[in-house]
Amino acid sequence: MTIEIKVPVLPESVADALLLDWSKQPGDRVYRDEILVEVETDKVVLEVPAPADGILSEIVEQTGATVLGEQLLARIETGSDVDDLAALTDMAEQALTDIDAATADTPVSDSPPQGGSENESLPSDDDQKLSPAVRRLIDENGLDPARINGSGRGGRIIKEDVLNYMATADRSVSDQGSVTEATGDASQGKSSELIAAPAMTASPVPDSAGGLRQQNRVPMSRLRQTIASRLLHSQQSAALLTTFNEVNMQAVMELRSKYKEAFEEKHGARLGFMSFFVKASVAGLQKFPLVNSYIEGTDIVQHNYCDIGIAVASPRGLVVPVLRNCESMNYAQVEQQIREFGSRAKQGKIAMDELTGGTFTITNGGVFGSLLSTPIVNPPQSAILGMHKIQQRPMAENGEVVIRPMMYLALSYDHRIVDGKEAVQFLVTIKDMLEDPARLLLDC
Repeated sequence: MTIEIKVPVLPESVADALLLDWSKQPGDRVYRDEILVEVETDKVVLEVPAPADGILSEIVEQTGATVLGEQLLARIETGSDVDDLAALTDMAEQALTDIDAATADTPVSDSPPQGGSENESLPSDDDQKLSPAVRRLIDENGLDPARINGSGRGGRIIKEDVLNYMATADRSVSDQGSVTEATGDASQGKSSELIAAPAMTASPVPDSAGGLRQQNRVPMSRLRQTIASRLLHSQQSAALLTTFNEVNMQAVMELRSKYKEAFEEKHGARLGFMSFFVKASVAGLQKFPLVNSYIEGTDIVQHNYCDIGIAVASPRGLVVPVLRNCESMNYAQVEQQIREFGSRAKQGKIAMDELTGGTFTITNGGVFGSLLSTPIVNPPQSAILGMHKIQQRPMAENGEVVIRPMMYLALSYDHRIVDGKEAVQFLVTIKDMLEDPARLLLDC
């Protein structure tokens, strides 16, 4: 029986998608739920799994093609005949593996082969160490045989060596991802090793001395193209302005230090700074609803809910998953949701509907060391809050100079809908809530 593999259904806001690399080729055996190919939209990357066990009989659309929702990509053959063929293929591979093992234990003679000419070309050392089954396994997984230690006689690489190497590499990548998540340093991008790099072309460029220098040309991903387009549209279509303030983080840091262990023990989530900023933003949005609005034609559309987007760095670029109904969430729910978004962003697992519909955005450049910046509004929203690095600075309090952990805040807003007075008061509200966190609990 023939089963068709199609592009997943795309939302109305997504016109098409880009087909990434196939993990299988025609004639290869596939298993149910095994990922065959990925399609990249302007928001997320979608995985296309095999719906059943069988043989990949045909690939209709090749890597790099632009495809539409539910478009035919490939065909899989299933049934008893295919199962028999797959079983024979497995038996053949096992036989080759057995031959590898037997050959690895056979003494190697130092005498030259008989009947050959001295000038006759001989296989290279690498080719002699690779049997057909081993070579196929290495080629399918894009491995470098020079990095694999052979355990066979004379350093020959057998199938078990390749499998052990792959298992070790998987564990290494997993450990790197854990370190990245634990430190919260998304800029390291360790999980990008799991994602194929875009095709790169190199071309020589003449210099003033008559020599040649090298430059590389890499195609932009669909996500990067969309980011570029939206940011340019935001600057060209809105009257953007940024206002700044600074906040003393002493009270939040003391509160966090006092309760972080009990909080994590009860809720299973680390108490970070972001939950305080989300709740303070909710207070500001409810007090100044124009900041939580957008322009549609000649109308102003106001929201009576707070869907706050949290900018997250991923190996493919910046994504902004949305926390829904933040006004009804507690600190634990905010932290748990942010942690889940961060983890899935590194794996490219953010769902498309989780990236749409936000009414306000928070971005934290401080995790990368930014001291001050002017974030760009994410259209059609009217404002975005920028957090920055916490830095110990001398401050004047009650006529005395003291050292306090200070953070600069930036609010970029669309001046067509938000006046300067409301923007400043909104930012001051966030500052007041953070410098006296009890106000968040008392709603005052």
